[in-house]
Amino acid sequence: MSKVIITCAVTGGIHTPTMSDHLPITPDQIAEQAIAAAEAGAAILHLHARDPRDGRPTPDPAVFMEFLPRIKQATDAVVNITTGGGLNMSVEDRLAAPLKAAPEMCSLNMGSMNFALHPLAEKYSGWKHPWEQPYLAGTKDFIFRNTFGDIERIYKLLGEGHGTRFEHECYDVGHLYNLAHCLDRGWFKPPVFLQLIFGILGGIGADPENLMFMKRTADKLFGKDYHWSVLAAGRHQMAFCTQAAMMGGNVRVGLEDSLFIGKGKLATSNAEQVAKIRRIVEELGYEIATPDEARATLGLKGGDRVNF
Repeated sequence: MSKVIITCAVTGGIHTPTMSDHLPITPDQIAEQAIAAAEAGAAILHLHARDPRDGRPTPDPAVFMEFLPRIKQATDAVVNITTGGGLNMSVEDRLAAPLKAAPEMCSLNMGSMNFALHPLAEKYSGWKHPWEQPYLAGTKDFIFRNTFGDIERIYKLLGEGHGTRFEHECYDVGHLYNLAHCLDRGWFKPPVFLQLIFGILGGIGADPENLMFMKRTADKLFGKDYHWSVLAAGRHQMAFCTQAAMMGGNVRVGLEDSLFIGKGKLATSNAEQVAKIRRIVEELGYEIATPDEARATLGLKGGDRVNF
């Protein structure tokens, strides 16, 4: 069996500072937690940036450049930069940092969708910063945009322009069909790397049967020309990652996807989640992939060909 690639999504654009004191906000915190996650076993680090003043998601390349070189100098992990950014960012905003950094990998949502976080706005009575509650509540009427035109543009600018490959984020079964269409158009080169995502309101639910269905659909559409991983939101994180590993897939954890390490217990770091899923994977009898093994599996260009 191939080794299991662990991706760690370090901070994301979903959770807000009020929700956990352990969520990395500043460039120093993002760098420190990313490096520790790599040391714990993450082969890929999926990265967003935040405004260090108040923790809101930012697309500013200058902020990314405060932590990207530091991470590269301290670890050989694959750096994967978001093209999703944060809510209400334009496509131009979302592309600013990846185009400057020319990373080995970028995330890429495979369609427009209702990306709903508004129930979180009702769970807290006080907020550290005034932007947080409106940011979350506003998603009741929010559509995350990634049209076929956007996807083609991102592929041409990053894929053709910089040799970047993609973590194709599929929040529902239709996103798999969208990717198959894109492959038919020649926009991506197989084997593709699927990130099957469960439990986001607006996407497919976190039911084990849905994981089986998504995997069967991917087999039908892509044959052997793909690799796959799983992430699940919140309390579903570890269970779904365990199921994915047992099915021959790869796994993604991190504070972007869940703030918890167990029922009712906040994770103190990204590395804590990486160490837990590594323990589970190895107890099941599998080995974890090194960054270079992940590069070879996914056909990445190498860390010497990035711009940071």
